[in-house]
Amino acid sequence: MKSYSDSYLKAGVDINAGYRAVELIKPHTARTMPTGLTEIGGFGGAFPLDITGMSSPVLVSGTDGVGTKLKLAFTMDKHDTVGVDCVAMCVNDVVCCGAKPLFFLDYLALGKNVPERVEKIVTGVADGCVEAGCALIGGETAEMPGFYPQDEYDLAGFTVGVVDKSKLLDKDSVASGDAIVALRSSGVHSNGFSLVRKTFSLDSNPNVLSNYIDALGCTLGEALLKPTRIYVKPVLALCDAGLLKSAAHITGGGFYENIPRCLPRNISAKIDKSALEIPAIFELIAKTGDIPERDMFNTFNMGVGMCLIVAPENIEKALAILKDAGEDPYVIGSTFESSCGVEIC
Repeated sequence: MKSYSDSYLKAGVDINAGYRAVELIKPHTARTMPTGLTEIGGFGGAFPLDITGMSSPVLVSGTDGVGTKLKLAFTMDKHDTVGVDCVAMCVNDVVCCGAKPLFFLDYLALGKNVPERVEKIVTGVADGCVEAGCALIGGETAEMPGFYPQDEYDLAGFTVGVVDKSKLLDKDSVASGDAIVALRSSGVHSNGFSLVRKTFSLDSNPNVLSNYIDALGCTLGEALLKPTRIYVKPVLALCDAGLLKSAAHITGGGFYENIPRCLPRNISAKIDKSALEIPAIFELIAKTGDIPERDMFNTFNMGVGMCLIVAPENIEKALAILKDAGEDPYVIGSTFESSCGVEIC
């Protein structure tokens, strides 16, 4: 007998919509799967662990969500990119340890299961997994009427990566005089959106998202909804070359919170403000919200999605490898002996 509950449907949960959503997303998860893995729909996601060449493999995990950036997706009724954000926020953290992401699982909780919308969301998740080189091996879609409004949802996920213990990035290897290399962001990424929403009064004036801004070359909504960039492949390329000492994913907390996390206690970072190429979206946010520069650097990535620490004698080699991997990197500062954390001057 086919699964169906009229009583549950009257309570607001359509289990058949759940089954349809699973069928719709199967082609998207399939394109992320290594050969031989079973399709999603079972009770657990399986993944064959290949530790060939590793003497002491270490598993590295990371978890995160998209946050209030989702509010923009609801307003704009655009749901095919936030899944990339979800993956990026997890895999970019894991790769800061030098680990290669292996697989990803997502958690999608929504007020009403609309299978076609779920498919769009998971399309983004699959896109992110393909870009990160990891498999989307499962997840959970939970219909929760009365907890979430019908047109809203929350999206989170986690990833597990692996690295040989001898190749774990060690922040204690960072010394005074090392170079800080920036990998460019696509914009705001997926942090600071509570301040973004307040700055543009998005809750009371959502129509501002459709305004075309010359400096941005697109509408405000399009600029803000650009998905978080995924840095896995270029960072691993630098790791494979043995040139990367440490790395910081610039997320919530901006420069002041994240850069010190990749430095030893006695080493600080000096960022050359004149070297930074800050995208127009951040200038617009600062001007519109009258936000002090210190707060901008303590909230947003300011155009720098990842900071990489490289020995000064390896700068040219590192930049060449990153360019070959499709990046447009540039040096934004250096380290020095101090316990102040970060100086931006």
